[in-house]
Amino acid sequence: MTELTDKIKKHLKAQLPFAVYCKPGASVVTGLFGSKKSIEHTNDLSNKGFVFAPFSGGEAVFLPAAECEVLTQHIDLPLAEISSAREFSVDANAKAAFEALVGKCITAIKSNDFTKLVASRTETVETGADVTTIFRRLLPAYPNAFRYCFYSEMTGLWMGATPEQLLQANKGKIHTVALAGTQVYNVGIQAVWPEKEQEEQQIVTDYITQALQESCTNITATSPYTFRAGNLAHIKTDITAQLKNDIALSDVIKKLHPTPAVCGMPKDEAAVFLKENEGYNREFYSGFLGELNTDFASGQQDKSDLFVNLRCMKITGNTAQLFIGCGITKDSNPEKEFHETVNKSITMRRVL
Repeated sequence: MTELTDKIKKHLKAQLPFAVYCKPGASVVTGLFGSKKSIEHTNDLSNKGFVFAPFSGGEAVFLPAAECEVLTQHIDLPLAEISSAREFSVDANAKAAFEALVGKCITAIKSNDFTKLVASRTETVETGADVTTIFRRLLPAYPNAFRYCFYSEMTGLWMGATPEQLLQANKGKIHTVALAGTQVYNVGIQAVWPEKEQEEQQIVTDYITQALQESCTNITATSPYTFRAGNLAHIKTDITAQLKNDIALSDVIKKLHPTPAVCGMPKDEAAVFLKENEGYNREFYSGFLGELNTDFASGQQDKSDLFVNLRCMKITGNTAQLFIGCGITKDSNPEKEFHETVNKSITMRRVL
């Protein structure tokens, strides 16, 4: 990792853009290093490069493949011992504010305005470790996640370990997932999912399969199964399809994002509700990121690998802003939902 970590430090010092990442289950870390001139804003998802897109509104930030130096390095995991998150006190004001937000969501759902909403909040954590140390800790901690570190002057410095694939495409064949429902993962104990969690996950599955109808054929979905992501477990369904010949991949991406797993249903109205009630700007949290139209490690073309930006943080100096959320249905309990966000924050706290 020495070459990559040195390159990260030099680019940060010079305020030059980069994306360094490791895919789920992979042992290869890829780094894309650009210049000030190479970073751009775009709504065009047909080019080759690395995309970093916001939750809603605004253009995506893009690193074009042709203008980046590419470094790849094989790693042996684990790279470091990851300690458990230290005990931390719950902010009573933050708890009350989030529970009030969840209460508003439940009221709106029971009024039949929505079938689901995804409420989120932020936490601020002080960290004394440098960026490369945090990223090295992140890699072995969450082997089933897409782990990344991204920087540009436009976005600031972001880092995360997301368990959720938005879309994988390889020469017209598409793979995506419906991921929802959350509980603490217990080794050796089979997860039992309440009806509320199953319903939440089924909403996401139904939305995705219906959204693919116009642009794809041969749509298939697996039965739901339990998937581990760090200290948490989720319900997951794998969905595959074949892109129709006259449909651009960008059309499918725009149709899927944001999914009900990060927004709600109906999603356009849900996005407006969240913007008006969450009380902060999500920025790139619950947006998407990853490789567009090329696999940088293998050099394969016409291949995209995109992920939803969950379990993430924005780092400014010695402060990390954590972004965490959870799905709300008519049967949600505000206090339980708050504690779910606390459990999700442990993903990032462990490496800080």
